[in-house]
Amino acid sequence: MDARLIRNFCIIAHIDHGKSTLADRLLEVTGAIDKREMVEQVLDSMELERERGITIKAQAVRLSYTARDGETYQLNLIDTPGHVDFSYEVSRSLAACEGALLIVDATQGIQAQTLANVYLAIEQDLEIIPVINKIDLDAAEPERVAEEVIKAFGFSRDEILFASGKSGEGVDELLEVVVTRVPPPNSNQNAPFRALIFDSKYDSYKGVVAYIRAVEGEVLPRDRVHIMSNGKQSEILELGCFTPKPVKVDTLTGGQVGYIATGLKTVGDAPVGDTITLAENTAKEPLATYTPLKPMVFAGLYPADGEDFLDLREALEKLQLNDAALTYQPETSVALGTGFRCGFLGLLHMDVVQERLEREYDIALIATSPSVAYRVVTTDGEFHEIENPSQLPSPSVIEEIQEPWVDLTILVPANFIGIMMDLVTERRGEFKRMEYIQYGEGDAANNNGADSDIGRQKVSKTRVMMEFTMPLSEMLVDFYDQLKSRTQGYASLDYTVGDYRSEKLVKLEILVNGYPVDALSLIVHREGAYNRGRDLVAKLKDLIPRQMFEVPIQAAIGGKVLARETVRALRKNVLAKCYGGDVTRKRKLLEKQAEGKKRMKMVGSVEIPQEAFLSVLKVER
Repeated sequence: MDARLIRNFCIIAHIDHGKSTLADRLLEVTGAIDKREMVEQVLDSMELERERGITIKAQAVRLSYTARDGETYQLNLIDTPGHVDFSYEVSRSLAACEGALLIVDATQGIQAQTLANVYLAIEQDLEIIPVINKIDLDAAEPERVAEEVIKAFGFSRDEILFASGKSGEGVDELLEVVVTRVPPPNSNQNAPFRALIFDSKYDSYKGVVAYIRAVEGEVLPRDRVHIMSNGKQSEILELGCFTPKPVKVDTLTGGQVGYIATGLKTVGDAPVGDTITLAENTAKEPLATYTPLKPMVFAGLYPADGEDFLDLREALEKLQLNDAALTYQPETSVALGTGFRCGFLGLLHMDVVQERLEREYDIALIATSPSVAYRVVTTDGEFHEIENPSQLPSPSVIEEIQEPWVDLTILVPANFIGIMMDLVTERRGEFKRMEYIQYGEGDAANNNGADSDIGRQKVSKTRVMMEFTMPLSEMLVDFYDQLKSRTQGYASLDYTVGDYRSEKLVKLEILVNGYPVDALSLIVHREGAYNRGRDLVAKLKDLIPRQMFEVPIQAAIGGKVLARETVRALRKNVLAKCYGGDVTRKRKLLEKQAEGKKRMKMVGSVEIPQEAFLSVLKVER
């Protein structure tokens, strides 16, 4: 294929701005998929994606389009996720493209992830095509949103396109603009074959299937490939592209996007971000790789049945190949047995990984409460990274504990400014700056902060970008839910991890029947430790089933108990058959029962249900 006729581009946007729906129309207009086979969000092939209505994995598809100049172009499109937890997928997709369609909702305007994705595209030096989507909606304000885009990113009015992913309006013009404005790939077809692995999956028949962006050279079926980072070699089992179904092809050349079924059986043999070349004509230099993201949220995943430990390890290995942001290492808990300490980019990422393990690999899991990675400075000056509260050393050797802070960007209607200030500051956040989103010439004057009726309340059309810093640990417990509920769903959020700061942090232990349950331990700020402990033991009291003996539940820091609740014992009526007679006979039976309960309390164990671990997440503030 002549590289002049290839266009590689991706779709980027804030969550729910219509990326996948617009991709559907592009597939339909180019004839990539038959109308009879057409379903909504056709590129969201994962069951979990279709259920939740979000894109989790970036999907590549090859389109064939005959432009007005008579030439037939090969368009390689990558549909990317919009949620902040999957920004790593976006950055990897951008590296495989020369252009990006920036989708902005005509009703919502610029949101936090819109800004973040534009900056990612600018860093990769991509040609950005702004598209105002959903112009067919009654509430759409395409002209106002276009002015926002012009003010925020400096585009000219002529560069902005208007389209509707639902009705298909403006899609033909969009394809023409992609052909004319997105540059063709710069590739040398005569050089040794080099390709970037931007995604991969494991197939039980084909081994590791690497999704590649060929940069230069040519690869043929039955060629022998060479992985540059580790020297692994294998004969190609299958060469193909996505249309959107996998289709075998006879060759992949520089500039094209496709897949190679390598036949490699070990999941780590073809890591994402690696360079793949040919064994016979090996390239000298690997391509620039991705900067791996450090996981920021950690939680323990344990099999509900201890015999599934090996199955869980195998499932995590295969899932890690498909999700390079996931990390894991074995750990043992007294309460839960043997499992893995896993690292995630955020809470949604953790939720999705857990659900994929349960669905795709049929493993029942118990997840511990999530925590962040802390840095502990000991009295001898050494630094230790702590991913689990149980790893915290003795307080006598701790000089200070540092926790990660994040830089928050929140976009919100102007009449919610005070609510946002309260939400962030009550979680130890600090205000940095605030900026009003500008409207077009004269538009701000006409609008003048005008309000539109939404139900009983009024929501301001004037929007504000607020910047804060706050501890990452404070975001773990229902922060996003509170953000949405307090602003009627109008606020949007983006965050980047900043620096570590020294704080007054302590380890809050939960003791059940006198024994610490390490899976329920938390690292919290000293000022909020009492309230957190009190709420937690109150919730556990309702969740832990009653035993034949009394079960105390305590929240403690070191040797000091902060709060206590007691699960009352189940009591058998031993006097049921004692009617009449001497009172000493009844007393003797009651004393015997009390001794038995005392003995049971010493040797009895308390089984803690999964809901108890989840309750750590759901404690109300």
